[in-house]
Amino acid sequence: KCRTGPLDIVFVIDSSRSVRPFEFETMRRFMMDIIGNLDVGPNATRVGVIQYSSQVQNIFSLKTFFTRAEMERAINSIIPLAQGTMTGLAIQYAMNVAFSTQEGARPPHKGVPRIAIIVTDGRPQDRVTEVATQARNAGIEIYAVGIQRADMSSLRAMASPPLEEHVFLVESFELIQQFAKQFQDKLCGVDMCVEREHGCQHSCVSTPGSFYCECNPGYRLNVDGKTCSPIDACADGRHGCQHHCVSVQGSYLCRCRAGYYLSHNKRSCIMIDYCSFGNHSCQHECVSIPNGHYCRCRSGFTLQPDGKSCRATDLCNGVDHGCEFKCVSTDGSYHCVCPEGQQLQADGKTCSKCGAGHVDLVMVIDGSKSVRPQNFELVKQFVNRIVDLLEVSPHGTRVGLVQYSSRVRTEFPLNKYHSADEIKKAVMDVEYMEKGTMTGLALKHMVEHSFSELEGARPLSHNIPRIGLVFTDGRSQDDISEWARRAKESGIVMFAVGVGKAVEEELRAIASEPVEQHFSYSADFTTMTHLVENFSLNICPEEGLGETEIRSPCECEALVQFQTNTVAILQSLTEKHILWARSLAQMTARLEDLEKQIANKK
Repeated sequence: KCRTGPLDIVFVIDSSRSVRPFEFETMRRFMMDIIGNLDVGPNATRVGVIQYSSQVQNIFSLKTFFTRAEMERAINSIIPLAQGTMTGLAIQYAMNVAFSTQEGARPPHKGVPRIAIIVTDGRPQDRVTEVATQARNAGIEIYAVGIQRADMSSLRAMASPPLEEHVFLVESFELIQQFAKQFQDKLCGVDMCVEREHGCQHSCVSTPGSFYCECNPGYRLNVDGKTCSPIDACADGRHGCQHHCVSVQGSYLCRCRAGYYLSHNKRSCIMIDYCSFGNHSCQHECVSIPNGHYCRCRSGFTLQPDGKSCRATDLCNGVDHGCEFKCVSTDGSYHCVCPEGQQLQADGKTCSKCGAGHVDLVMVIDGSKSVRPQNFELVKQFVNRIVDLLEVSPHGTRVGLVQYSSRVRTEFPLNKYHSADEIKKAVMDVEYMEKGTMTGLALKHMVEHSFSELEGARPLSHNIPRIGLVFTDGRSQDDISEWARRAKESGIVMFAVGVGKAVEEELRAIASEPVEQHFSYSADFTTMTHLVENFSLNICPEEGLGETEIRSPCECEALVQFQTNTVAILQSLTEKHILWARSLAQMTARLEDLEKQIANKK
């Protein structure tokens, strides 16, 4: 056998009309004798056969058969073409098709020699020199075998150098079988792995006139072409192991950290469920962790020192429950309760009768130039102090704000904000308008827009009080009587607060009945103490003779609570401004004293 390593061999056989049938039979035997001494197989030597005359026919390619028996059957079934002798065409086909990777040739980087054995008995009818050169340059080693009438110059033009090793001329077809043994020796040559010190660490593979080294599975050949290194299959990061990757002879294994086991996919890791062993003795819940477990109690229970049993926690004593009246502990939880006759609010903590002062409140503040910036800031503080004491929510109290001067501007409607913090921030962001005092225009805007359901006022059928509070410091530059009347007729409870140059007649026209309980006046912004005294808690209408009271008790209580809160805010602001006024007076006195001292020195 030829043991020089794998080869890709293609027989290119002349079947022109000059080759008689019995002569073609000797060519069959020539091919089968050579194949019989080759080590054929997919990883050893591969063999293909084409025949040609005026055209080229592929008998079988390099990828078709991998046993000698299959190849011999195919060779025996060849029917000669019996036409011309187009040897150049056959070489072109071998180069472009027969030795392509698609037809079974090993890629060039594998280093497997490509050998074409051309057997012909005559002179080519086409040019062979150029195409043969191209084939050799493409890495194909060409043996040219001429029989009987073959043209020697054509054989030499086709064959690879050195010509004495690649050109053969046989005198007759009868001698070709004897020549097969001689050609076999030339083809196989010397086993370089045996004759030379190859230095391969693992194994040596012979090729005609040379050799190369190969490594065992799980190793790769180093750059020196001789030694081998283990392949680290974990290094490329594509192993998919969740925890650890371990290289094993060109492959890898996945391993898990302590406390985990490998899943069925051999890559991911699953934590060992120590609780499933059934020996944890936890009263409530068992929680598995790597290398063990611990016990956990349900909400409202405390784990005892033994680390297993649980006892209920009295949350009323252990947490800041925030209940206004009373906290009641239950199994693992708590809830708030209210005294008889009072209701628990939506926050689940506070108690109140009726609606806890829930109203639709629109404050209309004077932003004319006579107010002055520093006093306008006091008005904004007054507004925010009122907001602090309200239960602001979509279903509780809603607050809107309107500012007016020569024109009217809605700072925010009743449905804009749903919390006290949002409203207070919006109030502090309000910019002072200055200019005139169009109070009548402001009242019109309040009636037509501010208390509309479009801007957030609840329907009158809900019995939610509508309160309008007008804050002004001067005479209106337009008529206020018409829209003050309409406001009260539409069910809005009107409060009027006047400061400085505000006109009492106008304040009374704005205020609801009884007027004395719904308007107040102060000479300036720093002396508003007496405004507190002018508010009365008695603002709910009494039952008339033969008539039913329109407002419900809850509505009356809402109005009372709103008025009480407003009084407290005014009192607090007044006390602060009295202190501020006293400090200012003291500073003024000191400045006057200093001026007198300077004058006396002069």
